[in-house]
Amino acid sequence: MTLAPERLNPPMSTEMKPVALHVPGPDDDSWTPSLEDMPFHRLGGEPGVQALADAFYDAMDAEEPALARLHELDEQGRVNRGTRERFGLFLMGWLGGPQHYMQRHGHPRLRMRHGHLPVNVDHRDAWLRSMRRAMDARGVKGGVRRFLDQRFAEVADFLRNTEEGGPAPG
Repeated sequence: MTLAPERLNPPMSTEMKPVALHVPGPDDDSWTPSLEDMPFHRLGGEPGVQALADAFYDAMDAEEPALARLHELDEQGRVNRGTRERFGLFLMGWLGGPQHYMQRHGHPRLRMRHGHLPVNVDHRDAWLRSMRRAMDARGVKGGVRRFLDQRFAEVADFLRNTEEGGPAPG
């Protein structure tokens, strides 16, 4: 059966009809990550993810000083620029963006890199409070926030390497 040419290419209407589009925003509750739409993109790419890393350390400096002191500090007593940039590079790759961290520093090996520090429940919770404050400051909401809250909690708990004891941050 052969189709007539007009059936293959029907004449186009010159009248444009409105079409409802669902373009998910950063606070869309139905969002789940996909290869085309990773948290990296939702947070604003490289500048947005670095801003999250900076907000994280700003929150830590302000609200969790004992945890901040476990990091290299600058002359003002704040977590230094190099630490902030390294964490930003790590987050970019971890959130589905470019793998700059691995190109510059190799595999993250999170447990090994944190092994010299006692990481207990109090440290984990202080870290999570700092990240929640950072996400609040950056306006991370909806499905992406729910996803990140869960993932950050899993990783923070994974890094614990000692029981409840030890000095509490704060």
